[in-house]
Amino acid sequence: MLTTKPRGINDILPEEVWKWQYIENRLRDLAGRFGFQELRMPIFEHTELFQRGIGDTSDVVEKEMYTFTDRGDRSLTLRPEGTAGVARAFVENKLYSGTLPGKYYYIGPMFRYDRPQAGRYRQFNQFGVETIGGHEPAIDSEVIAFAYEIFHGLGLENVLVHLNSVGCPTCRKAYRAVLQDFLRPSLGQLCDTCQNRFERNPMRILDCKSKHCHELIQGAPTITQYLCEDCQKHFEQVKAILDGMGISFKINQGLVRGLDYYTRTAFEITAGKEGSQSALCGGGRYDNLIEEIGGPALPGIGFALGMERLLLVLDQQGIPLPKPDLCDVFVAGLGENAEIITSTLCHQLRLAGLRVQRDFQGKGLKAQMKAADRYAAKIVLILGDEEINRQVLICRQMWNGEQTTIEIKDAASFVVNTLSAIEVEGEMK
Repeated sequence: MLTTKPRGINDILPEEVWKWQYIENRLRDLAGRFGFQELRMPIFEHTELFQRGIGDTSDVVEKEMYTFTDRGDRSLTLRPEGTAGVARAFVENKLYSGTLPGKYYYIGPMFRYDRPQAGRYRQFNQFGVETIGGHEPAIDSEVIAFAYEIFHGLGLENVLVHLNSVGCPTCRKAYRAVLQDFLRPSLGQLCDTCQNRFERNPMRILDCKSKHCHELIQGAPTITQYLCEDCQKHFEQVKAILDGMGISFKINQGLVRGLDYYTRTAFEITAGKEGSQSALCGGGRYDNLIEEIGGPALPGIGFALGMERLLLVLDQQGIPLPKPDLCDVFVAGLGENAEIITSTLCHQLRLAGLRVQRDFQGKGLKAQMKAADRYAAKIVLILGDEEINRQVLICRQMWNGEQTTIEIKDAASFVVNTLSAIEVEGEMK
């Protein structure tokens, strides 16, 4: 058991980590262009935050949270999502006293006790953004545009926004009664979870994953038929702005999202070939969440995407990611006499900003040159007894095989200048 990880979690090994770093760097860059700043929240919070923030009728709270009691007899929960934590940090740190709307993003692990499958783990990683403090439809459109550009910019096929409005408490009061009337004749045939939700939050029944329940709710009235004037106007403006941006979307009347805090705009984004599209992210507006957890009455909107899911879909669609250079210079020291100079030279090159590898096992030149190939080194510096006696070394350019003899004391500056020159001239192949 000591060498086996628990079910539903995953090691990210060095040969895969570079993909994560590439995606994370793109996300951070895009967040900066849209004016978002990073916010880092704790891994665990008081359980009540998620119960009140997410809603006790959600699958997350009812079935999936990792909750424990600490030594102070306090109920704590590993964060299952990011929005509630951002909202808590926003209120506790009085970020509402600054410029509004506040625009934040986060990257990090989340935890849900879910059935593990491809691209879905019990510890998984999310990137998410939250905009807090603005009612305007243009904010909704900007957040959706941000999410859309993540996937469109990576070259995914057929990126499409699925859009809906889930109204406000005023709209939903009328819709709730109509929906319950529709569901009542089939109530006994719904799953136990849906039957429990019938009185507490019947809209959540529309989000049930049971195939049988999905069949029973076919033909149910839609929330957009009951939107109040303000919500309808808001929704129409969001759609008009997305049209103006040239962002593809379609109205999905069945989209209600899985968390109770959503109001008005709700959306998901899919990508892939027609008929086999994969949901990559989801989000929406939450105009009552900040107030619900004890803060001022400020609206918000955001989205989150699963990093594992995104990387899986990129792989499925055969979209290559640019692999980083792992090694600029390999120092091939030969014999005991070269040990001190090799170590010193590696240190000097690293301080000059270069990525440097070397051999530690006393291998011969042929084996070390093979190692340099495996590292894809651009330059190999060769140093043996003869070179030490002359205080020189051999510099081999691996892209063209050219060799130059240089003095050891000049090695760092020579390598830096050589690599800089070829990058500018584009000579390396």
